[in-house]
Amino acid sequence: MSNPFRSLRVRNAAWQILYVGSLAAVVVTGVLIARQNLQEQGILSGFGFLEKSTGWEVSFSLLPTSAGDPYWWFFLVGILNTLFLGITGLVAATTVGAVVGLARTSSNELATLLGSAYVYFFRNIPLILQVFFWYALITHLPPPRLAHEAYGLVLTSRGLYVPSLNSGAAGIWLAVLACFLAIVLPIWLDHTRLLRSNEAARMPLRLAAIAGALVFAAVALVWDKQAEGGPISMPELQGLNWRGGLRIPSEFSAMVIGMAIYGGAYIGEIVRGGFKAVGKGQVEAAQSLGLKPWHIFTKVRLPLALRAMLPILANQYVWLIKATTLGITVGFTDFVMIVALTINHSGQTLEVIGILMAGFLTINLSLAAVFNRINAAIALKGNQLRA
Repeated sequence: MSNPFRSLRVRNAAWQILYVGSLAAVVVTGVLIARQNLQEQGILSGFGFLEKSTGWEVSFSLLPTSAGDPYWWFFLVGILNTLFLGITGLVAATTVGAVVGLARTSSNELATLLGSAYVYFFRNIPLILQVFFWYALITHLPPPRLAHEAYGLVLTSRGLYVPSLNSGAAGIWLAVLACFLAIVLPIWLDHTRLLRSNEAARMPLRLAAIAGALVFAAVALVWDKQAEGGPISMPELQGLNWRGGLRIPSEFSAMVIGMAIYGGAYIGEIVRGGFKAVGKGQVEAAQSLGLKPWHIFTKVRLPLALRAMLPILANQYVWLIKATTLGITVGFTDFVMIVALTINHSGQTLEVIGILMAGFLTINLSLAAVFNRINAAIALKGNQLRA
């Protein structure tokens, strides 16, 4: 009878089983030891605390909250706050970075100098220092009765007040969803196989989808309209504070400004590198065809630059999402703040930290997957090398 371990495949499989089994044994042993130590100290383990009432409230939330809500609801609130801060910061940083990157690649020497000075200055100051600076600046603005007001915007030491829709949270969320569908549905209709062969039917269906989504948004806002006032709620000074409108907290404003300025410096370099990666031959070929400068930029330079900058841009976006954890330093109620409060009140340290790790892994891996899908969709197919 032949020895099975003489086969290379069998030996490799045996080594892999031994390796995985050893890792599993180490993990199980660690869990059992930690559980025994927690029981000896009288600390209960498990996730049953998620159903218990918290007994505390938060200063900023996109969802309605009260002191009687369970821990799992506050975790959801923290994740939504982190996503809201992250998306707002990414949009602001991308806008600043695009302007800086275009200035760095401009033929205007003054624009190039200003872009370079911006990058060298703000990129070398730590983000946490910039957040502290902007938070201190905002909180030292005039009090409400001496606030700066212009075009419905009010700057006070208690935050920024802006006009808002006179509608409840449910109506605003439905309107936001409808506006998102107004963008997604035309794109889907343009790429679906059902209409690929019928070019004449695409435009009417796209317009109908946009109109239907916008009508639904208007109906949602009217349905959840508040009893008093018109469709727009304007901030008004009443007593010692401003009422009405939308109040943007100082903590949120400081984080967004810091992420926009600091992240914009890095994204500006990514944008500059992407445009520098476009070969002169493509631009010269477009010029020889008689294309105007704007058409050369939108149809030649920008698409090729996006292909070059997208992988690095995805890494920068993931880093900026993780930078939202600095919100706890200025008191912003993000996911990390909720986790810290939960640890202090429940004592379930290991479980709560595990939830924090799982939440950020889900957010960052989802963001990376989306960018990987976009990168694969716009990548040039085949081998570009020629003999």
